[in-house]
Parts: sequence; C-alpha cells; structure tokens
Amino acid sequence: MRHCFVGLPDHEIHLTAWGDAASPTILLMHGLARSCRDHDEIAAALASRYHVLAVDMIGRGASTWAKHSDDYGWHTYLPIVSALLDQLAVQRCAWIGTSMGGALGIATAADPQLAPRIAALVLNDMGPEVPDAAFDAILSYAGTPPVFDRVSEYEDFLRRTYVGRGEIADSTWRRLSLYGHRRCDDGRITVHNDPRVIEQIRSRRSDYQQWAAYDGLRLPTLCLRGALSKLLLPETAAAMALRGPRPQVVEIPGCGHAPGLDTPDQIGLIEGFLADCLAPTGGWA
Repeated sequence: MRHCFVGLPDHEIHLTAWGDAASPTILLMHGLARSCRDHDEIAAALASRYHVLAVDMIGRGASTWAKHSDDYGWHTYLPIVSALLDQLAVQRCAWIGTSMGGALGIATAADPQLAPRIAALVLNDMGPEVPDAAFDAILSYAGTPPVFDRVSEYEDFLRRTYVGRGEIADSTWRRLSLYGHRRCDDGRITVHNDPRVIEQIRSRRSDYQQWAAYDGLRLPTLCLRGALSKLLLPETAAAMALRGPRPQVVEIPGCGHAPGLDTPDQIGLIEGFLADCLAPTGGWA
C-alpha cells in the first residue's frame, strides 16, 4: 500500500494505491461517512493483478474538507473524479463502490464525459433508488457525530452501527477504529470525517434517485446485495436485473448494509466478474 496525495485546484485528495501502475486500474469508492481504508482487504487481494486506487472523497479520511456544506454532492464529486483520473493518467478503470460509492459510480458511468472511462461497475448494496426510511436511519447515527472518551468506546460504536457488514475479525474492528477516528480540540474522540457530509442526504436526496441514469447504462455491472439490507430493497434489486445494464445480482447471506468486501467469498465474486471484463490483451474490454 502506498499513500498518495493528489493536488486539485480546490482540494487535496488522499488515496491509497496498490499493485503495478501498468496493470488495469480499479477505483474503489467508500460509503457516505466512511473512508478509503474500509477497502484495505479487497485492495490487497486484487493488487497482484490490478492497479488499485482507493480514494478518500472530500470531507473524509485525509482529503480536504469542503468550504461549504452544499459542496457535498454529485455536482462537486463528478468534477473531482474527472480531475483525479486526469492527474493520475487513468484512461479507463473498473469502479467498485460501496453504498454512496456505488451511487456515485452510477452517476459517473452515466456522465457523458466520464462514461467512456468506466469499463465496468460493481455496486455494493446500492441501486438507483434509496427509500427515505434508509436515509432516516443513516441520519439517526451519522447526522450528529458521536463523541467518545476512549478509542475502545468508539470501536464498540462501530461494532453496533456497522453490524450489517457481517462477521468481522476482532483485528479488523480494531483497525477500523484506529484509522477511523480523530481527536477533538478537547481531546475526546469522534469520527474521522466532516460532519457536513451528511448534508447530501438532507438537502440532495435527489442525487440518489437515478433510475433515468441507470436505465441508460450499457457496461458490465455486478450488484451485491446484503440479504438483510434495508437500503437496497429486494424489489429494487429485482428491477435492476431487468433494466439498464441488467447486472448479475448476488445476495450476500448474513449481511445487511453493506457487505464488507473482505471475505474470500465476496472477494471471489468480484475477482471472477473483473476477470470476465478483461480483454484477451489484458486491458479492459
């Protein structure tokens, strides 16, 4: 893993890079209030065959925060994606997105300027619509970021809040808590993101209502759905399989929102899908 910082006109974007830069590129995008480090396991697993870039979108991890709360949305993220691909000289990539990262993947693959640069799409528990009840549940734990006295208390919070990831080793929860917190001015501990990132689902929920964009997609697509998910509903996933890119939809047992992409079975599904998307010459078909 290599830590990289990419300077853009208004922001500095942090990402982790894995594998050989000459290999086909994969871009990993995290969820709404998460960071690139959520994807360490799958990035490490794919690095032997691919050039993997796991990005901290603005307001998360080690990337800069937005100047204004209304900058958190597709209208800002899409130009950042475009500039980031330009700076990194990435002509085409496969996009793997968890939750918000999947929704942004739909928007990116539907954008006329960016569509030619997205060769394949993996949607991790995300579709072209999100029920209001799921947004309200996210607001209940992310709308007012909690504060803790100890890192161990923050780890307990993560275990309760992200139980939808399924079974995770204790060592993974410890790693998530270590990189996922920051200290407040008073020395207490809170989440490692700008609390204003949540404004996207307060004032820009329409970003996530993307059936028109989805129906226009014509690229290889895989959709993973947590079998217990209340964000990607079964009826939505069933409709997705018949519309737009007509992805293979695979339910992940024992998971809600969202599968962690950190088990051999989940990683194997994605590895098989990506291998099918490669041209005989070794690049993206």
